[in-house]
Amino acid sequence: MDFAHCYLDGNADAVEFCPHDSFHHILAASTYTLQEGDQPTRSGSISLFNVNADVGSLDLIHRVETAGIFDIKWNPVGGNVGRLLAQADADGYLRIHRLDNSVDGSEVLGILKEISGEHVSSSMCLCLDWNPSATSISVGLSDGSVSVISLLESQVHAVQEWKAHEFELWATSFDIQQPQLVYTGSDDCKFSCWDLRDGPSKLAFQNSKVHKMGVCCIAKSPSDPYTLLTGSYDEYLRVWDVRSISKPINESSICLGGGVWRIKHHPFVPGFVLAACMHNGFAVVNIKADQAEVIEMYSNHGSLAYGADWHRGDLCHKSTKKSTVVATCSFYDKLLRIWMPECDLTT
Repeated sequence: MDFAHCYLDGNADAVEFCPHDSFHHILAASTYTLQEGDQPTRSGSISLFNVNADVGSLDLIHRVETAGIFDIKWNPVGGNVGRLLAQADADGYLRIHRLDNSVDGSEVLGILKEISGEHVSSSMCLCLDWNPSATSISVGLSDGSVSVISLLESQVHAVQEWKAHEFELWATSFDIQQPQLVYTGSDDCKFSCWDLRDGPSKLAFQNSKVHKMGVCCIAKSPSDPYTLLTGSYDEYLRVWDVRSISKPINESSICLGGGVWRIKHHPFVPGFVLAACMHNGFAVVNIKADQAEVIEMYSNHGSLAYGADWHRGDLCHKSTKKSTVVATCSFYDKLLRIWMPECDLTT
């Protein structure tokens, strides 16, 4: 069921609902627009929206103009650093924005205020991930390097950087249960895990045989400490068992019919995943043990499916079914959509 849609000011590549209490209605959407020519420029923006699924509204409340953005992520709930949104951009910067209150009459809205920025590299920053305590951020770079940035009292500085892959590094992810471990994936088709306790970081394992094309995304399950997902340009979503960190002991896969650019675990229903499948829209996947099943496809976008996220609020009721509002965006048509899957997420 579609609730609302709008067109952004640039090519849409990421959407992220705020996970923090009292701000679940806030949605951030980022853009990346390449202006070609003798001196090409890469511009971007972050737009904040107020999403109200009850009345089907999607209202723009704030916009920040910036460099072309490849990735944005809110900091996880539980740290003592407030509500922060990090961006990885084409100018090689990691920028941190704070979500502040802006009272308009009796309605609490939100604005972004940049509180810090770190020029990570002369290469482009392509992806990022927060550690569970929101004290560090891993950043993947276009030269195949990964940088770990420390965040302390709004001050950021690089604590480690190493050459992790041969080509662009599109995926980096902290292990939720073991935050000393960082996973990376790259255009070199390699899926790697690094142990931050050694400096420079020690390679814990690397798989270079399973993915037939570049690794686009990596997501550890928040509910199962042994399950990890990877997505690839080769169109497969892969389910890994990482019980043995030196070598994942099992791997299964499902073809989603398009390059798997982004995967998001449902925030409170174990086993359900939202996937952005580039040339094949968006998929809701149910994962039980090591088996994955597509239970719904969404194809109301007309361009590359890049951004996807679940709303963090309570389950929404629709007839006798229960589901969750999601946001998705597509690149060239600059389209942002808010919708609810038809499937029952309680089974």
